[in-house]
Amino acid sequence: MLNIDYSHYYWQDDEIRLRAIQTEDWESCYVSDFDTPARRFLECAIELPPTISGVKKFVEENADFSSTNGRIMFTIEKLNGESIGGINLNSIDERNGTFSIGIVIYKEYRDQGHGTRAMEILLRYAFLERRLHKFNDYVLEGNEGSSRMMQKLGCVQEGVRRQVVYINGQYLDFILFGLTKDEFMQKQAEKRKLG
Repeated sequence: MLNIDYSHYYWQDDEIRLRAIQTEDWESCYVSDFDTPARRFLECAIELPPTISGVKKFVEENADFSSTNGRIMFTIEKLNGESIGGINLNSIDERNGTFSIGIVIYKEYRDQGHGTRAMEILLRYAFLERRLHKFNDYVLEGNEGSSRMMQKLGCVQEGVRRQVVYINGQYLDFILFGLTKDEFMQKQAEKRKLG
């Protein structure tokens, strides 16, 4: 393969890079599907056991930004090419300028700031390139890591949807978060001043 100069590449920072999902990503996706607590937080359900054919189909349907479900799917990797998770831009409402983001960081790479970094790259793209105005998302009750990440990004807790998900014999809440373009830009400016 050709040697690529990433020194001025938009889709990375000094630790991680976003890239298109590739068909060879199926194995890391398959392994991560066995992390039940993470999958429960992501899908708000206990899923049936993963299958190799199911994961290969998912990867194939989303490889090279070929998704037809309205999601723009990325693999998150370290700068050395090691796959550490996935992120997607979804629920895009061009008329109202709103969107959401889904993210998963593989277990051994959590609590290292990689998710926040990936979110910042995708938020920058959504706000500054797609002209979207408001990021809306929710965190399942008990997902402390995602709640901390939302706060680090400058998101505002906008409310709670009470008892909307039934898992493991109990009803759980959605904690609602939001972030406007102006709030994001202010947070980024503060970060640069400290940085």
